[in-house]
Amino acid sequence: MTTPVCTSASNVATRTRSYPSFSSYVRARQPVLLRTARSLTANPTDAEDLLQTALTKTYVAWDRIEDHRALDGYVRRALLNTRTSQWRKRKVDEFACEELPEPEGMPAGDPAEQQALHDAMWRAIMKLPARQRAMVVLRYYEDLSEAQTAEVLGVSVGTVKSAVSRALGKLREDPELGPVR
Repeated sequence: MTTPVCTSASNVATRTRSYPSFSSYVRARQPVLLRTARSLTANPTDAEDLLQTALTKTYVAWDRIEDHRALDGYVRRALLNTRTSQWRKRKVDEFACEELPEPEGMPAGDPAEQQALHDAMWRAIMKLPARQRAMVVLRYYEDLSEAQTAEVLGVSVGTVKSAVSRALGKLREDPELGPVR
């Protein structure tokens, strides 16, 4: 004898739950989060996929996230963890992308010079090892403190300080950035 399967309406509702606050969060923070994802990948399409995966993980954990004021940190951590998993699985070298994310509010000046500087800086940043690049991006493009960067990456503040120092030294030595100095 078979036992009838009973699906209650509340059971279905639990599995297909909608979070208006999640939608609002994504609408408000997507440009910033996409910029972070773009800094972690060499390809704009990969960045969109990376962000989509991180947001999916965030959505699944939405009920378990106690402090919704710390969502950016949670999503950044998901971005970094997902990207690290991809690096381990693919073992593919990264390539500098041709199109780079634009910062908001470019200072006044010659747009051609600004773009040349911007392109040269991103090419130099993309040459850095992945871990140093992530730290530089979080510190200087996402404007996190050393402590916040250490927390996001799960390392000590001293590790962030030394890795960022080495990364900045490499950027100072980059011949393409010579005219900027």
